[in-house]
Amino acid sequence: MPTSSQLNIAVISLNISWCDPDENRYSLSKALDLLSKDTDVAVVPELFTTGFLSDQVSIDKYSEYWEDSPTLIFLKEMSAKHNMALCGSFMIKASNGLVLNRAVFVEPSGEVTHYDKHHLFMLSDEPRCFQSGNDPVPVIRFRGWNIAMAICYDLRFPTWLRNRDCRYDLLLLPANWPTARQYAWKHLLIARAIENQAYVAGANRSGHDDYGEYDNMSAIYDFMGKDITTYESSKQISYPNASIITASLTADKLNKARKQFPVLNDAD
Repeated sequence: MPTSSQLNIAVISLNISWCDPDENRYSLSKALDLLSKDTDVAVVPELFTTGFLSDQVSIDKYSEYWEDSPTLIFLKEMSAKHNMALCGSFMIKASNGLVLNRAVFVEPSGEVTHYDKHHLFMLSDEPRCFQSGNDPVPVIRFRGWNIAMAICYDLRFPTWLRNRDCRYDLLLLPANWPTARQYAWKHLLIARAIENQAYVAGANRSGHDDYGEYDNMSAIYDFMGKDITTYESSKQISYPNASIITASLTADKLNKARKQFPVLNDAD
């Protein structure tokens, strides 16, 4: 259970510039400058440096080697500068020549935890172009909170995200989820929050690409499935290439709910 009384989170819905990592990193840097100084964690969308690429030529061109990844270097610099953790995913070249859709949780200290997307979206070319990750969802201890992360399509698989033994207090989900499936996105986020008695933050991109529209779909839900971005403590900020939502997560409320209704004790 969380021991720090509050965690301030921001979700940045970048309007991703197609195949332009430099522009997307710059847009993120400008959006981060707008955040409150007391922000603890900021989450950005899936494949935020390039968009959701599906052709092998572009994937090979824009995927990065882990050892000298310019995006990872950038995220470490931004995390240290703003004294907040950053989470999002981008493409990493695997040793066998395939590519991983890798989410990272970068802390101001420079420590990095990563997770490779396990469920690849079968209606796209992702299973052909990317390698599935097999490691379980990681849980990071950060500022008194246990934080898990997964990626987009993983959201549809409750067993994969099962919060056994209250392992996590907050689940982060960078995503590239089109408006055509908005109803499913919203209700799956709510379901994961309720069944796992955890806060859930879904960071979807904004704008549009060849797959559809994406605007106004990022959300932060509490452990009861309530959208807490509508609370008085939340705010919305505008930037030409990004929209930002924020919320303050409260340890006392989460701990009280888990004690009063210990549903996770009966989880399969």
